[in-house]
Amino acid sequence: MSEAALNIAIEAARKAGDIIHRYLPKMGRIAVSKKTRNDYVTEVDRACEYAIVSHIRKLHPDHAILAEEGGADGESDELWIIDPLDGTSNFLHGIPHYAISIAHQVKGRLVAGVIYDPIKEELFTAARGRGAYLNDQRMRVTPRPGLEGAIMATALPFRKRRHLQQSLDTLAAVFTEVEDIRRAGSAALDLAYVAAGRLDGYWEMGLDRWDIAAGILLVREAGGVVTDFSGNDSLERGGNIIAAPYKVMAALQPIIAKHIP
Repeated sequence: MSEAALNIAIEAARKAGDIIHRYLPKMGRIAVSKKTRNDYVTEVDRACEYAIVSHIRKLHPDHAILAEEGGADGESDELWIIDPLDGTSNFLHGIPHYAISIAHQVKGRLVAGVIYDPIKEELFTAARGRGAYLNDQRMRVTPRPGLEGAIMATALPFRKRRHLQQSLDTLAAVFTEVEDIRRAGSAALDLAYVAAGRLDGYWEMGLDRWDIAAGILLVREAGGVVTDFSGNDSLERGGNIIAAPYKVMAALQPIIAKHIP
C-alpha cells in the first residue's frame, strides 16, 4: 500500500509543479490574499492544492484530506496531508526555494511522503520501511558525531512573534556549538535536506501538520531521528520539531529544551 500511495503522491506533486512553472512568467500579476499577519496565500497555492486533491479524489474518493488551504475534509483511516506550496513568501519574492509536500497516513502512521522542488527538479520520496530517495538515489542522514562543525537550519516564529526572544536565545545557544545556521524559508525543504545529508539538523517551533508530515517520514527513513522539543517522537500532529542524526540530536535536543520548555 505504501508504494501505491507513494506513486499517487508523486503524480500529484508533479501536476502541482507543472502549475507553478506555468505561473512563473506571470509573477507580479498573481492574486495574493492575507491569511494572518505575515502569512499569505496566492492563487497558485489554491490551484496546486486543487490539482493535488482532485488527483487523489479521482483514485480514492473515500480517503480523508487535510490540506493547508482547504482544511480537513472527510473521515477515514486513510489521510492525505498536503502543503501545496511550502515557502509561499519565497515564491512571491522570486526566491527559488519552495516545494510541494504530500504525505499519506494510515491509522495514524505515516506510510508515504513526497517533497518536490519544481525549480531544481528534485523529488524527495519515502515509503515506510523502504528507505528515502532523492531522484531515485538512496538518501542517508549525515554521519556527523556531534554539533562541532555542523550546519543547522531553523526559522524564526514569524507567525507567533511573542516567542521571538525564546527563539533568539535558542539560536544563540546552538550557534555557539555549531559551524553555522541557515534560515531558508521552507520547513519541507529543511527536512528534506536533513534526510539528504545536506544539513546536519533542523529545529523549528509552531508548525502545522502539513508543513512537516512528509519530511518526518523522509528523515526517519533516511536513518535520522525526529522529535518534539521534549524528545517525544509523536509528531504527526505538528508543533515544535527537531530533526537530526541520532548523535547530533542527543547534543541538540537538551539545548533547545533548556530555552524553549
